[in-house]
Amino acid sequence: MRLLMWWSGRALSSAATLLGVSVLIFAAVRLMPGGFAETVLGPFATPEQKAELAARYGLDQPVFVQYGHWLAAVAGGDFGFSMISRQPVGAELLARLPITAELTVLAVAASVLLGVPLGVLTAVRARPTGGGAAGRLLSGLGVSVPEFVLGSLVVFVFSRYALGLQVGSWVPLTRDPAANLATMILPAAVLSVFSISVTARTTRDAVMGVLVEPYVTAAVGRGESPWSIVRHHILRNAATPVVTLIGTTTAYLLGGALIVEHVFNLPGVGSYIVQAVGRRDYAVVQAGVLLAAGVFIVMNVLIDLLVGAIDPRLGVMAGRRA
Repeated sequence: MRLLMWWSGRALSSAATLLGVSVLIFAAVRLMPGGFAETVLGPFATPEQKAELAARYGLDQPVFVQYGHWLAAVAGGDFGFSMISRQPVGAELLARLPITAELTVLAVAASVLLGVPLGVLTAVRARPTGGGAAGRLLSGLGVSVPEFVLGSLVVFVFSRYALGLQVGSWVPLTRDPAANLATMILPAAVLSVFSISVTARTTRDAVMGVLVEPYVTAAVGRGESPWSIVRHHILRNAATPVVTLIGTTTAYLLGGALIVEHVFNLPGVGSYIVQAVGRRDYAVVQAGVLLAAGVFIVMNVLIDLLVGAIDPRLGVMAGRRA
């Protein structure tokens, strides 16, 4: 019964969040300077031409009427048509989603495979006299450098010098997996710098918090090897904040993919939305942001389930709160 109440509460909060996001993005795209008619027809269009174009796409109706029609269509699984290409938005997003998903998966994999070991290593080898300062410095730099700055630098370097990897092109995974990986390594590396730095710093703090626990001291007193202590006593107890961060970072990386895909000219969901913003293609922007919000909500639910599996005490506490 408690589990059912918990799921019901999460479903209601998720639906309310998506509804709020839909209202905000619907209002935001229409408040941007320069509407769809000005973007398509140009600055010398007559008022009659603008009015005709607005009537053709239903933009002359009251905003709340437009929102109601769009929300009803989305509830039925119809995201509408692009006002530029006249193609179904849902089909366009579905075709581009594998590229963004692959980019995000590679960045998350780099965060786990590099960030977690780095955090554990810097925590275990930290010294009271200031050990781990180099790791903190690198983490700070990784968090501070924006993706568009680092991406632009990488594009310049690999375009200027023949270093074995191409930029500005993309090969489908189904056509040539090796060539596809070669075109995705640099974007994934740029996208993962922030998440690696944050994951390493969070892992370090979590591990250092566990190192002072009595059961770790008892394991040392029993003569267990350092690797055995890390594997059996530290990793699982320090995993909860790290797993939570990785799940949240995964949703963040989807947002960062907008910039990275645009810089590296990848035909993913991110670059599609960036182009739609410039063209004031309302249906595409609304569907893209709503999709990102849905992914973020699903990731939060999965994080709760995974954290409850790692530490059953948290699952029991959540059930009691429900």
